[in-house]
Amino acid sequence: MGVRKAFGNNVVLDDFNLTLRLGENLAILGRSGSGKSVFLKIITGLLCPDCGEVSLWGRSTAGLNEDAWTPLRRRMGMVFQAGALFDSMTVFENIAFPLRERKMRDEDHMRRIVAERLEWVGLPGTEVLSPSELSGGMRRRVALARTMAGDPEFVLYDEPTSGLDPATGRKISRLMRDLDKKLHSTSIVVTHDIECAMTVATRWAFLSGGRVLADGTPEELFASGNAELREFFFSRAMARELPPNPAET
Repeated sequence: MGVRKAFGNNVVLDDFNLTLRLGENLAILGRSGSGKSVFLKIITGLLCPDCGEVSLWGRSTAGLNEDAWTPLRRRMGMVFQAGALFDSMTVFENIAFPLRERKMRDEDHMRRIVAERLEWVGLPGTEVLSPSELSGGMRRRVALARTMAGDPEFVLYDEPTSGLDPATGRKISRLMRDLDKKLHSTSIVVTHDIECAMTVATRWAFLSGGRVLADGTPEELFASGNAELREFFFSRAMARELPPNPAET
């Protein structure tokens, strides 16, 4: 609460306040430079706020060293922008990587987990392929499988549909929604893709000036008379009549 983060004279977050409830799926929206990616880095401990308090599962992260961060990070999963697969590893090695980092020694159990997660994302039998043999959509699905290998309680998505064609983006969004339901996970998706936000999140927060300008259901944000919100949505060719929320279907 009351988080502030600046880089020199550039204030990125300023009196930033946001609370996420267990099991909630939240989309973070806002223009480029509004602090969305910095917000994710602070949640994961990659950046420290200049002031204010961040709490995870009721525990303040202030002053935590890397050893203290480890058990918190193991409860999280991160889906990076563009997938961020290791090009020198096979699909199997990519998905097994976080399991090996957690010192899993049972190779048979590891192979069962990898095979199951690939089934979840619709890519069974692709363990031996390299990332260069995958399409953009397949790479995103492997990235999702890698994140889900650790059964995270809290999943963070950083622009998961960026660079994909609309049809593939819709498939990835529906898959994210289905995986959240399967794992009963809490999630935050940072996205510019309004259709993705509609599919995966029942609550939206719009960032502006380093703060949360609006926080509520998609319907509430669409109905807002705030000029900045209306310009943001209409500039993305949104219809004047709010479509049904796919997250509720």
